[in-house]
Amino acid sequence: MADEKAFSTAFLLDSDGKVGRLYGAKTTPHMFVINPDGVLIYQGAIDDRPSTDKSDIKGATNYVEAALSQAMAGKKVSNPTTTPYGCSVKY
Repeated sequence: MADEKAFSTAFLLDSDGKVGRLYGAKTTPHMFVINPDGVLIYQGAIDDRPSTDKSDIKGATNYVEAALSQAMAGKKVSNPTTTPYGCSVKY
């Protein structure tokens, strides 16, 4: 986590796929945002650029960031579901 500069407060290793199956994870990555009440408020892609080119990140719409910002502002997530992209999950 430190090598990737991922400063999450928590992370989950789901080696048996139990949680992934529970949420219906289809790709890696497949993002899920759960509010403090345990309610799923966003699921889908990280952003709107299904590309491996790092230069595409700059102009991308970050769906996860938008969902978190809206939720933290007390607003409803405007786009709660998007289509995830990436490699398929192999359970």
